[in-house]
Amino acid sequence: MAINQDKLHEFLVKAVVDFGATFHAALIRIGDKLGLYKALAAGGPQTPVELAKKTGTAERYVREWLCNQAAGGYVTYDSATGKFHLSEEQAFALADESSPVFLPGAFQTALAAVKAEERITDCFKTGNGMGWHEHHPELFAGTERFFRPGYAAHLVRSWIPSLEGVEDKLKSGARVADVGCGLGASTILMAQSFPKSEFAGFDYHDKSIETAKRRAHEAGLGDRIHFEVAKAKEYPGRNYDFVTFFDCLHDMGDPVGASSHVRATLKKDGTWMIVEPFAGDKIEENLNPIGRAFYGASTLLCTPSSLSQEIGLALGAQAGEKKMHEIVTKGGFTRFRRTTQTPFNLIFEARP
Repeated sequence: MAINQDKLHEFLVKAVVDFGATFHAALIRIGDKLGLYKALAAGGPQTPVELAKKTGTAERYVREWLCNQAAGGYVTYDSATGKFHLSEEQAFALADESSPVFLPGAFQTALAAVKAEERITDCFKTGNGMGWHEHHPELFAGTERFFRPGYAAHLVRSWIPSLEGVEDKLKSGARVADVGCGLGASTILMAQSFPKSEFAGFDYHDKSIETAKRRAHEAGLGDRIHFEVAKAKEYPGRNYDFVTFFDCLHDMGDPVGASSHVRATLKKDGTWMIVEPFAGDKIEENLNPIGRAFYGASTLLCTPSSLSQEIGLALGAQAGEKKMHEIVTKGGFTRFRRTTQTPFNLIFEARP
C-alpha cells in the first residue's frame, strides 16, 4: 500500500478540525444557555473574571470556555490586555437572535439530534425509522431557533413576493394553511405581516402545537390563528388561498399523498409554497459544506422520520428540485417552478 504523505496529512487535519468541532458544539450551546455571548456582546472586552461575574458563572470554567472559543475563531482574544471580545460579525451571528445568520439554534438542533446516535445505529441494522416526536425535546426548540431567523429575513420580503399574485391576496384577506408548522414561527410571522388574512397551523406533534398556541396568544394573534394537531394528509379545511410547507415535505413518509391532499384543499386559483433545503439534483452537486450539514441532518433526522411513517419514501433533505417536481405533479398539480432561493433554501410554487 503506497500512502501519499501529503494527502494523509491533509486528511488528518480535516479530522482534527472535526474532532475539535464535536466538543465545540457543546460549548457553543453552553455559551448560548448561560448568556455568555450576549454578555460579551453587550459589555465589550472582558477578562474571564469580569465575564464570570457578569453572568453569575464560575471563572475557571469561563476561562477555559473563552480559550476554546478563541481557538475556534468564535471569540477574539487580545494578548496585550488579556481580554476577550466579540467582533461585530461574531456578535451578529452569536448574540443577536434577530440576525438572519444567528447560529446557536443550529448547534442546539445538532446536539439534540446526536443524542439519538444509539437508536439510529440500530435503525441502520433494522431499516426501521424514528419519528421526530421520539427525539430529545431540545430538537423542537433548536429547529425553530435555527429556521426562524431565515424565515424572518426572507419570508415576507422575498419568498412570498416571488409567488404569482399571492402577496396581493394576503394583503386583501386570504385563508392560509401552514402545514408542519412546528412551534408556529412561520405562521405567526405571516399573521403579523398580513392582518386581513386568517391562518391555520397544523402539525402532528401535540407538544409543538401547545407551544404554538401559547406564542400566538402572547403575540395577540389568537383571534386570527388557529393551531391544531393534524397530519399533512389529513389536515381539515377546504378552499384555502395559500398553503405552505416549510422544510418538512421531505420528512414525510408519503409526500405524494400530502401533495394530493394539498391539491384537494386549495382553491382552483390557490398556491402551494414549498420551502426545502438547498440541494442540487446530483450527489456531486451537494458535496460541499452545506450539503454535508444537510446530509448529516438527513441521516439522523429526516430519513428516519420518513421511514417511521406509512410508505416511507425517504426523500431525504437533499432531494433536489427534480424530485420535488415529480412529487408535486404526482399529487395532481400541473404547474411547478422554483421562484427564488437562498444559500440554504429552495422556494417552489405549485399551482393546480
